[in-house]
Amino acid sequence: MGADITALIVDWADLENIPVLEREGALIEAADPDVDDGGTEEGWAWLPPAPEGFPAWCARYEFASTRGSFKPHFWAGERWETVREHVAADLRSALDTFLGGLFWNLPGSEDDLQEEEDAEHWYGAMWVYCSPPDVLGLAQAWAEAGPRLEALRGPFDLHAAEPGTRVGRFEGFAMLLRGWAEVVDEAHRRGWGLVGLPV
Repeated sequence: MGADITALIVDWADLENIPVLEREGALIEAADPDVDDGGTEEGWAWLPPAPEGFPAWCARYEFASTRGSFKPHFWAGERWETVREHVAADLRSALDTFLGGLFWNLPGSEDDLQEEEDAEHWYGAMWVYCSPPDVLGLAQAWAEAGPRLEALRGPFDLHAAEPGTRVGRFEGFAMLLRGWAEVVDEAHRRGWGLVGLPV
C-alpha cells in the first residue's frame, strides 16, 4: 500500500459551478468512474467526445510505468533535489518552477495547501491544484526547460543515478517529466486547470 495520484485536467468554469463542498467529491468521482475505460496503462484515459459516464468537464491522464502510485513522483522530486545544484541556473530555475507546481517543494518552502482545512479551501486534500493561470506558468517553464532536458543527463548520471531503484535512471526521470509536460500542455491548450488527487 502507498499513496496514489490521479492527474486530471479540468474545465475551471464548470468546476466553479459545483458547490464548494461538493467539488472534491465530484473530482474523485471523475477520477474513478464506475465505467470500464479499457484499462488504459499510459496516456489519456479519454479525450472528447467522452464515453458515456465520463463528465465532459475533465480528462484523466495515466503516467507510464507508475500504476497510479505517487512514489515515482516523490522519487523524481528526490532525484531533482540531488541534481539541481549541478545544472545551469536558468535551467534550474525553469525546472524548479515546473516541478514546484506539480510534486516537488522548493527547500525551505511550506506546503500550505496540505495543512489547510478551511472549507473555503476545499482543495486541501489534493496533491496538485493549479488554476488556469498557474497552468500557464507551468507551460512557460516547460517551454524553457523541455528542449534542454537532455542537458540533465550528465549531472543526473553523476549525482543522482541509482540503477535498480525508483526513478534511478535518467530515462525514467525524463519520462515522468514528459508525462507531466503532456498534462500541462493539454490543460494549457484548453485553458483548463489541473488537479492531482490522492486516489
